[in-house]
Order: sequence, then structure tokens, then C-alpha cells
Amino acid sequence: MNIWVDGDACPVVIKEILFRAAERTSTVVTFVANQTLNLPKSKYLRMLQVSAGFDVADNEIVRRVEPGDLVVTSDIPLTAEIVEKGAIGLNPRGERYTAENIKATLNMRDFMDTMRSSGVDTGSTAAFSQADRQRFANSLDSWLAKREGVR
Repeated sequence: MNIWVDGDACPVVIKEILFRAAERTSTVVTFVANQTLNLPKSKYLRMLQVSAGFDVADNEIVRRVEPGDLVVTSDIPLTAEIVEKGAIGLNPRGERYTAENIKATLNMRDFMDTMRSSGVDTGSTAAFSQADRQRFANSLDSWLAKREGVR
């Protein structure tokens, strides 16, 4: 099982958590982005650069992901696609998405998008916090622990 990261929008603090987790657990983490990312030298960290364009990185992740893999992204439509293939989504705030909850999350995202398109102020996203970082690290560790049990 691998970890795929939607690298273009992943916060630096989340990348750092992933760098450490890859080394600690010998887990391959692949960052997919349309620009070069500076990754530390490691046999567990990989960079897959794709061409620029709408959803090119997302489509590459969907094409390569396998059941049981983890995808780190805040892109809900991408998450819905990878969950359909049997993978698990984890956003940078530590929210985990599975077949049980992705449809409701996608419906809420679409509803809020419709509201914003209609001119309704739906508020802004809260700043990324230390609690978000901790939730992400805990969710990642939980997935990694389950992965260890599968090996």
C-alpha cells in the first residue's frame, strides 16, 4: 500500500509529517504535481511531475491508485474518485474519507458551491491550526498502523 499526495496544494507542514512518516515506516510516498517539488533525499519519497493543466495531477493519481492506498488531498471530487477505486482519502486537516462518508461530503461540497455561485457568503475556511496538524498526524498514524497489520 502506498501514499499518494496531491502535491500542488499540500501544506508544507503536512509534507514534513509525510517525510518523517515515510522514513519511520519505510512507506513509499509519491508526490504528484505539475511543478517540481523539493523533496529530501530518501528511497521512500518520489516525485511524479505531470504536465500543467486542469486536473492532470488528479487524473494521474486516479489512474495509479490501488485499493487500500491512501491519498492525501483536499480535493473532494478527486477523493470521491479514489474512494470509488477502493482507496482512502485524507485531507490535510485530518479528515478521513471512505465509501461510508464520501457521498455526503461531496453533496455538501456541491451544495456550498451552488450557494457561493448564487452570491451567498458561506464564510471562509479557518486558518490551518496546530490542532489540524495533530489530527492529520494521528489519522496518518492510524492508517499506517493498520497497514502494518496487513503486511
